[in-house]
Amino acid sequence: MTGPIPFPEIDPVAFAIGPFVVRWYALAFIAGLLAGWGYMVTLLRRPPVTMTSQQVGDFFSWAIVGVIVGGRLGFVGFYQLDFFLANPLQILAVWNGGMSFHGGLLGVIVAIILYARRYNILVLTLGDLVAAAAPIGLFLGRLANFINGELYGRATDVPWAVVFPDGGDIGRHPSQLYEAGLEGLLLFVILFALARFARARYRPGLLTGVFLLGYGSARTFVEFFRQPDNYVGDGGFLLWGSTIGQWLSTPIAIAGLIFIVYAVTHDRLDNNRSAAKPAQ
Repeated sequence: MTGPIPFPEIDPVAFAIGPFVVRWYALAFIAGLLAGWGYMVTLLRRPPVTMTSQQVGDFFSWAIVGVIVGGRLGFVGFYQLDFFLANPLQILAVWNGGMSFHGGLLGVIVAIILYARRYNILVLTLGDLVAAAAPIGLFLGRLANFINGELYGRATDVPWAVVFPDGGDIGRHPSQLYEAGLEGLLLFVILFALARFARARYRPGLLTGVFLLGYGSARTFVEFFRQPDNYVGDGGFLLWGSTIGQWLSTPIAIAGLIFIVYAVTHDRLDNNRSAAKPAQ
């Protein structure tokens, strides 16, 4: 039996122009936003047309703010609240790292609600478009986590174990790739099939529910292989050996079930549904 796989020598810096450094994670973030934007516009070429392409572009500026503010505040509140209460100015030091997906999700939800109300769009129809596109960003983001050698998995002797630079000299689960496959690729395919072949967008909230259920379930599962964040609990472990990621993800999955039940028990959209109001 061969030993664990050495971590591939991938420079986390994609390129540099003088003092200006661009990392793969930043490129993944930008590519995820652009690809998600384009995919949402593509979905709107088929009925129901619930908003305009211009509104999609305008919404992304709101979404970016939601991701950054929500992601940072989520990290502060969920992981290191005591530290940041003692050092409040460090909350602004985002260049030192520290973002939470769950916080970013809450930030995007707030952005969806505010934008939809501002432009008289059904909240759930906008949420469905965002949910259909979100796995693209998740997939690219988890690949970037792998390239950075961060958020790696627990120690293991499986044949595909990887020795990460900051994970000691032992093999570990490449849990970033597990998440890329489940939260990203698989969830995207499921949502694409529902939108394309099952006319799921005529059931407002259905794609949102499937995304929340899929992400929450996938993240809860992968947490059994991912090295827990040691900011909380005993070495990152909480009650019954659970992790903070599982405690945050389980309610998301439950919320997804509620959205799915709501969507299939309420009226469908009309075939002629169109954007109610152009962006100002």
